[in-house]
Amino acid sequence: MYDALKSAALSILRPFVRYLITQGWTYGALAELLKFVYVGEVIALDERSGKPVPTDSRVSLLSGIHRKEVRRVREELQAGSGQIALRHGANVSAQVVAAWVACEAYRDVQGEPRLLPLRAPEPVPSFESLVRLVKADMRARTVLDELLRAGVVELQGDVVKLARTGYVSDLPQDRLAFMGAHIGDHLSATVHNLEGKTPFLEQSVYFDDLPTDVAAGVRDDLRRLGERVLQEAYQHVARAENDRAPAAEGEEADSASTPRRRLRLGVYYYEEDMPQSAQSPNPAGEAS
Repeated sequence: MYDALKSAALSILRPFVRYLITQGWTYGALAELLKFVYVGEVIALDERSGKPVPTDSRVSLLSGIHRKEVRRVREELQAGSGQIALRHGANVSAQVVAAWVACEAYRDVQGEPRLLPLRAPEPVPSFESLVRLVKADMRARTVLDELLRAGVVELQGDVVKLARTGYVSDLPQDRLAFMGAHIGDHLSATVHNLEGKTPFLEQSVYFDDLPTDVAAGVRDDLRRLGERVLQEAYQHVARAENDRAPAAEGEEADSASTPRRRLRLGVYYYEEDMPQSAQSPNPAGEAS
């Protein structure tokens, strides 16, 4: 078990450490960051188990971090150290694009995102009504400016055109925030399944030793397939929300007492050259 866990940890850490090196992060910087992770997770595990708040000695014992360092890290954690959320404008913009691509009212008869007037009387779909649909607490013009800046939409007079079916911010801090959220949830799903709980979906299709021209030939098709899966997922969730049973008389549908959950469904694609030593003289595609 130790060797298997070690191998998995190395596979997870290698690409991230490779990127950290290009950003000037040394081992010492990552080691300091890991102190916050270990201390925070020891405390969180005890909280989830209904145990009392652990003492510095207990955290030190379970984390392997000196007690004086534990005290310092706890104080910084309590002050909010490391709590960097996705920029609000980027979050709202991503929701707007997802709704535009997935919601039937904002697609034409071919299923493509409509050209939207900036504003229009109800029930005509407009960019303003789209922003209201996702319950954004931002002005439509502010969201539009963010999408224009990122090159996701084009403004043609008073009409907005979706130039890309996915919001990808051009700001490095946004991309890092998205990366942390996506990979963090992916790892959480994997750990959840390792713990023997009712499993979450966590699968991938894998092809080994493909000829380069085959990979190049299917790349765009697979991207479109992934986009379609995510669009359909958005539609399913939106329909489920719309089909909820009405609240009882005198009860608000989304009151503070209503239990809430969040979910994420992700699709990713990656390819790289096969190591020369692993290439066979007669390569053939293989899926697993």
